[in-house]
This record gives sequence, C-alpha cells and structure tokens, in this order.
Amino acid sequence: MLHLNRCQHLKQITQKCFSSIRVKTDKHAQLFLTRTIALAELRKSWHSTRSLVGDKNIILMGPPGAGKTTVGRIIGQKLGCCVIDMDDDILEKTWNMSVSEKLQDVGNEQFLEEEGKAVLNFSASGSVISLTGSNPMHDASMWHLKQNGIVVYLDVPLIDIISRLKLMKVDRIVGQNSGTSMKDLLKFRKQYYKKWYDARVFCESGASPEEVADKVLSAVKRYQDVDSETFISTRHIWPKDYEQKVSAKFFSEAVIEGLASDGGLFVPEKEFPKLSCGEWKSLVGATYIERAQILLERCIHPADIPAARLGEMIETAYGENFTCSKIAPVRHLSGNQFILELFHGPTGSFKDLSLQLMPHFFAHCIPPSCNYMILVATSGDTGSAVLNGFSRLNKNDKQRIAVVTFFPENGVSDFQKAQIIGSQRENGWAVGVTSDFDFCQTAVKRIFEDSDFTGFLTVEYGTLLSSANSINWGRLLPQIVYHASAYLDLVSQGFIPFGSPVDVCIPTGNFGNILAAVYAKLMGIPIRKFICASNQNHVLTDFIKTGHYDLRERKLAQTFSPSIDILKSSNLERHLHLMSNKDGQLMTKLFNQLENQHHFQIGKILVEKLQQDFVADWCSEGECLAAINSTYNTSGYILDPHTAVAKVVADRMQDKTCPVIISATAHYSKFAPAIMQALKIQGINQTSSSQLYLLGSYNALPPLHGALLERTKHQEKVEYQVCAADVSVLKDHVEKLIQKSIHMKVS
Repeated sequence: MLHLNRCQHLKQITQKCFSSIRVKTDKHAQLFLTRTIALAELRKSWHSTRSLVGDKNIILMGPPGAGKTTVGRIIGQKLGCCVIDMDDDILEKTWNMSVSEKLQDVGNEQFLEEEGKAVLNFSASGSVISLTGSNPMHDASMWHLKQNGIVVYLDVPLIDIISRLKLMKVDRIVGQNSGTSMKDLLKFRKQYYKKWYDARVFCESGASPEEVADKVLSAVKRYQDVDSETFISTRHIWPKDYEQKVSAKFFSEAVIEGLASDGGLFVPEKEFPKLSCGEWKSLVGATYIERAQILLERCIHPADIPAARLGEMIETAYGENFTCSKIAPVRHLSGNQFILELFHGPTGSFKDLSLQLMPHFFAHCIPPSCNYMILVATSGDTGSAVLNGFSRLNKNDKQRIAVVTFFPENGVSDFQKAQIIGSQRENGWAVGVTSDFDFCQTAVKRIFEDSDFTGFLTVEYGTLLSSANSINWGRLLPQIVYHASAYLDLVSQGFIPFGSPVDVCIPTGNFGNILAAVYAKLMGIPIRKFICASNQNHVLTDFIKTGHYDLRERKLAQTFSPSIDILKSSNLERHLHLMSNKDGQLMTKLFNQLENQHHFQIGKILVEKLQQDFVADWCSEGECLAAINSTYNTSGYILDPHTAVAKVVADRMQDKTCPVIISATAHYSKFAPAIMQALKIQGINQTSSSQLYLLGSYNALPPLHGALLERTKHQEKVEYQVCAADVSVLKDHVEKLIQKSIHMKVS
C-alpha cells in the first residue's frame, strides 16, 4: 500500500468523520461507520417530532374540490379527535365574512397575505385540519403548521377536480385572473402542494371519501413507523427464534453500503408495494416524472428521503439533459412489437435512466462530514453514465464524492472507450484493466470485502467506499419506473386496454434490467413473460433452460454487443432469492459454489418456477447484423447491436398472442462501425464523427443523438490510466486516486 504522512488536512477530515467515535486502529476491520449512528440519531429525532402521537395534527392539503373537508370529518370520527376546517372554522370567523366575499373585497395578493396572517395566529393539537386550496401558497404559515403535524397531500386527478368544481358551481379560485383558465391555475398550484407535503395519498378516479380516509390513515401510519421498511442481504440466514431481531438496513444504509458485508445484495425485507388497478389507471395520462414520483415514493420511506426532496431529485434527473421530453418513449415497430427507447439520456444508454438519479440519492443519504469513493465496474455503458451522473452534483457534494470506473481495456467499443475516458471530471476517473468485465466486477467486490483495506482507507484518509453498479439498490430501483411507464404508454396510445398482458424482451448480461421488469410486475404491471436475450455469451440462456449455471470451460467472447459480454450475472442472485422465498442459506451455498467451483445447479422445483415466467434464447453475430439490416429495410429504424439481439430473440420466442416490448438499451451512434457493416455502408475506417454524419444522411429513425455526435467532435487526447488484471494493483490505483482527490480539495 502507498502511505502518506498524515498531514493536518487528513487529520481534520478524519476527525470530522469520526469526532464522536473511538476508532480501534489496531484492526481496520473493527470500524464504526458514522452514518449508522448519524442515521439512528436522525430517525430518533425525526420520529419524536413527526409522529402522530397525542398533540400532533393531521393536516390535509390539496386543491379545491379534493375532498379535504369531507375526508377530514371521516378521519376525525375514526380517531375521535377534533376536526378543523380552515375555511369555515378559522378564516370566516376571523373575518366575519365568507371566504368568497373576502376574496372579492381585497383581491388575490392581499387575500393570500390576510389568509397567511390568520393561519399564523392559529394553533391546534391532536386535530385533523383541512386546509384551503391556497394555504400552501404562503410559506410562513405552512412552516408554522408543519411544526406540529404531518401534511398529507390529497393528489386527485386534474380532470376529477375540474368536474367536481363544476358541480359545486365554483367558477373562480384564489389567484385566478381574467384570461387564466381553471385548468392552468390548478396546474400552476401543484408546485406549492409538492413543496410542502410529508405524505401523498394518490386518489384514483372514483375513490369514495371513506376509501381516501383509510388511505390517509395508512399513509400517516407508514410515515410514523420509521423502522417499517428495511433491507436484508440475499445471504441473510433467518434466525430459528423468530423473536430474535433481524440485522436489517434502512434504504439510506443500503444505498451507501452498496454491497452487504456477507457478500450478498440488499433486497427489501418485506413485499414490494403494489398499486391498485385504479391507481395505475390514474397514471395512464401522467408524465414520466409524475409516474416516477408516485412509484418511488412507495419504495423509499420518507425518513430516508422526504417526499418533497425526492420530487426535486426526480425533476432534476429527468430534465433538460434528456433529448426527449417523454424520457423513455415507446415506439411501434411492426405488428405487435414495440421499442422502448432507453437511450435519450446524456450518454445514450439505458444506464442514464438510473444514473442521473442515483447520485442524488447517494449524496442525500451520506453523512455531511464524510468522504466517499465510488467504485464501478463497467462492460461499456455504465462507466460514462456513472461519471456523467456524479459530475452533475452540486459543488459541495462533488468535493466529498469521487468516482473511479474500471473498464476492460480491450472489451468495449472504440466509441464507448472514448466516451468513458472523455467523461472524466474533477471528481471522476477512468481506469482501463487488461482483462474482461467479469474480472473488473469480481475485483470491485473483493475490494469491498477486504475489511483491512477499507478500514485503512477510512482511518488514513477519512474515505469510505461504495458502488454505483446495479448491485447497489439505489441504482436498480429507478429502472422499475421505465418498465411500468412503457406499459402505461401502450395503454395511453390505445394499443391495449389496461389489464391486458404484455411480454418484455430484454438484452441481458448482468440481469439488472430484466429484474427491474420483474419488480414492475410485483407492483402491479401485467407482464406475462420475461424474454431473456443473450449474445454468444449465453450463460443466462443456458441457465434458464436447464437450471445449471456453468462457467467451466466457458470463455468470454467479444461481440458486437459488448455491454452484455458478461458471464457472472450479479443480479441473478436477487431473483433466485425472491423465487426461493428468501432462502439466504441457499444463496450462500450457490454463489460460494459458483466462486469456488465455477458452477451451480438449482433444484427442479426452482427450475420450474423460473420457467413459469422466463423464456430465453441467444443470437449469433451474423443474426445480429442481419436483424439490423432487415429492420432498417422494412421499418426505416436502426437498432443498436444489443437491441438487435433482443429483436432476433423476440422474433423467435414470441408466440404472437400479446404485444412484446423490446428494450432498446443504447443508441446506435455508439456502435457506428457495426451498424455500417450491417447496412453494408462503405467508410468504416472513417473518423467517428464522419461515420455518424454518414449514418445521419440516411434520415433513419431514431435521429442521431446530439450529445453523442458532439462527443465525436472532441478529438483531443484525454489521459487515463491502465492497470494489470490484479486486485492489489486496482487497490493501489484506488488509494492513489483518493490521495489525488484530497489534494485537489486543499489546493
């Protein structure tokens, strides 16, 4: 290992991170991680101030016509507590006139001030409070109310609100001027509701007030129970004594740690949240961002990331950095085949859908006084997506979070390599490794499992390690959204009625993308079959057909689809854990056997269970190129090689009785030489930019990716490091880069 004299700034970093903890430096394995204590204190404080206990209020917020008053009365009856309607009980009694008269008397701006002043002079405890639709537009009064209660947002579909207001003969609300439609004003107000709520109740069309009231109570109970949603390792062995406490982690801890200490992967301890049919139908007309907010709020407890903050993260992640406003649009290809375009992000691959969001999760969850180094192994697309995502954090977060991505030096396309290297920033570096992706991924896992090394880094440099590969739950979770969104888009576009099943066909290497589709099904999306598409490295296809995962005598082949040139599929462990009813002992046995003997066989019952939902096949190199050619000739659409693999397998495995959604995991611009070979275009030896301009002249769909085209214009040579396929060498690189990161901060 490299050692530096412990200069003053290193001591300060370490002291900040461990100021309240005695660290035993004789054995680096015996470390206290401050985030555990910090999160415990955070939860303790949060619980004591936010619980609905005794003097706390339930505060119902939403637009006029949301049903706040009616629902509030029902909740008050159920809880046996006081019910306060802000309009009738506070404002009108304060003003001695009706709200509508006051609005007409003073106008919009003065009304908001008068309303806010009345709320600031009001206090209550142990009550259910129904706000006016305009209360959230006054900051000071909302802060006042939040001090002693939980704000529950009744999120009612806009079309329902407008219908209810017509029935109530309401033709003007606060803030509405001549020329402003009711619809536009209600849309405008949403920003204020999203700013203040602690919990959201999604009120699907047709829900009765009693049903909404029950949902409110469930939301409050969830909000109050900060320890209810935890994560366990896939290798966790359940105690025989069920009263014995399970060693579980919160979402924040799972995101920060990345990999469980026993080598397993984090999964939810309980079942996935499931949306009702009505809730899904209400999302049919929603935007991608709105869908993401609803789904991820159900999966992330507000004690880990408050709902309003989560919404801000999602809006930032899926903003102007995507070239398509729909984020992940679905395009009809031909017959009953549809393409889910997952390449509109800044680096042109499906990894952007999670890696524009996951860095914000990570930065929020880590203690503010600690530094982190993110280690990533990439088979092609993850590297640039990780570097890009973490480079978009704010300045303070970039100073405490650095990234190093390891990629197979000769195992990615030339464009992918240039993109990875060119994505290096002040807090992110790329390191080529003279081996394949499987080595890179295994090496990163071994570094995490080396407690002596990780302990040394923590004590010597005040830096902890984590991961942004799909082994990290925070990276996998956002991928559920686009599978659900694709189905909703098919319903929205009139191709299928809600409830009709679909198949999904996904080019698969590390099993994360297809596993996210499984989780979407658990949440209520009616996916019938998961079609696993492999290239010549078809270990997963063989496993799904036989139940035998066998790496013996199997060598990794380099193909036109390098991002699925993978033999060790990490996320398969999560799926087997799910299928085996969370049998951690079996997972430990199977994956230790894979590590030591390079194969394992699952039992007949598990094989049958796997094959109920999964089918699989693989595609040769020739078939891949032929699919690119034939699809272009028949549809005018250019598939990238990975999507072409899925197209070949979908054609072969689909039984034509229901639609199939094919995941287009990358833009063809990243693989121009393969595309030109497939389309029999001369000029493969041209520069990357010339190749793309030539492809662009064909006016095919999808159009050229602007960010990828811009990348080819930067021909300056960018320095990067290359290292031997040796874990100890990778460790040295990690330590050097941590040193570099620290010196950059103090220089």
